[in-house]
Amino acid sequence: MARTKAENKHCIIFRLPNIFIMASFEIYGGKQLKGEIIPQGAKNEALQIICAVLLTDQEVVISNIPQIRDVMKLIELLADLGVKVKKLDENTWSFKADQVDIDFLDSDGFRKKATQLRGSVMIVGPLLARFKKASIPKPGGDKIGRRRLDTHFTGLEKLGADFHYDNENQFYHIRTKGLKACYMLLDEASVTGTANIVMAASLAKGKTVLYNAACEPYIQQLCKMLNCMGANISGIGSNLLTIEGVEELKGCSHRMLPDMIEIGSFIAMAAMTRSEITIKDVGYEHLGIIPDVFQKLGVRFERQGDDLHIPSLDSYQVDTFIDGSILTISDAPWPGFSPDLLSAVLVLATQARGSVLIHQKMFESRLFFVDKLIDMGAQIILCDPHRATVIGLDRKYPLKPLEMTSPDIRAGVALLIAALSAEGRSIIHNIEQIDRGYQFLDTRLRQLGADIRRL
Repeated sequence: MARTKAENKHCIIFRLPNIFIMASFEIYGGKQLKGEIIPQGAKNEALQIICAVLLTDQEVVISNIPQIRDVMKLIELLADLGVKVKKLDENTWSFKADQVDIDFLDSDGFRKKATQLRGSVMIVGPLLARFKKASIPKPGGDKIGRRRLDTHFTGLEKLGADFHYDNENQFYHIRTKGLKACYMLLDEASVTGTANIVMAASLAKGKTVLYNAACEPYIQQLCKMLNCMGANISGIGSNLLTIEGVEELKGCSHRMLPDMIEIGSFIAMAAMTRSEITIKDVGYEHLGIIPDVFQKLGVRFERQGDDLHIPSLDSYQVDTFIDGSILTISDAPWPGFSPDLLSAVLVLATQARGSVLIHQKMFESRLFFVDKLIDMGAQIILCDPHRATVIGLDRKYPLKPLEMTSPDIRAGVALLIAALSAEGRSIIHNIEQIDRGYQFLDTRLRQLGADIRRL
């Protein structure tokens, strides 16, 4: 049932803040930073956790939500769908999807907002499970290469969904007479695809067995949250999930993990700028091999409880393989190294002592920002769209300041790290890309002593 405008006024109490307008960063680099910084809540967890509130008509309270562009857009989208949304404090929100306006899916307003947000695809599984229908336009997101939706759609089809693509309006319309459990082997361990299928299977009839499922901490968090809501999911943390469908789900409270990608970015930033930084409350047990990869690049840090202390490093030496061959760092599905951190690792390697081959296997356009680093003086050979060799000369040729444009979230932060280490004035345009994934980053970096301002 649709709500009146008056009712909506009381529920939607947050809109995208004014920092999310077209802007640029001006950075005067070459300064050492010092202090403590707390990582935001995990962006990649937030997008699926927030979509899961559609599975119940009871209240769901989620804390440690980052105030970043993509997450705020998703919250707005749910509010427009009729979800009652309340901001309880700085990073805690309440959601109650007891009056969802399913007809909003056919509106121009929905098409406009959902197209701008790739994470909107994860509303499909919950809506299908609960309302037996869903629609989604071709979603947006980073332009980092081909990003298939096949895993989502094939998995939901196996559960009993029918897809129709409206080519004229570029809209997917999905319907089901009722989802039924099955066995499925995913063709790729897609994180968002796994999330969509798990959410749908939670309310499907029977036992779904999902093999080659993604097992990232974000998926583990989703499964734990769903179990708190009354779902019956086993195998959490492995790539073989078993989901016993239930009749309905209830409300719950959930706290999100700290963002491992932001933590890795701060490690790289500290080493590049010779800074002494303590990253607080990192959720160390959920970082996987991220600390090991940075140690291979010569970064040293101390674990102090659940904090990471990175001392000031004048030099860091890249490891080689046991036979003396050049170190290769590549991305892989969890528990492999996250593709979202390869851009930061690549920048870090430019000032190391030693050479590294960066192999970006999953996306063919993510290395195209290296031309800006080459213009800044970095010694990089772009071998092909997936591989770059970085020749680290131990700060012999420091990076030079530059005016540049952020192509996507992760490359944007990598360029920011480079600018912070380059003595002089740099400008980074299109920083709304950075705002999509990093919360109030300029404000937080100024608290560490960075000379950065938003133009």
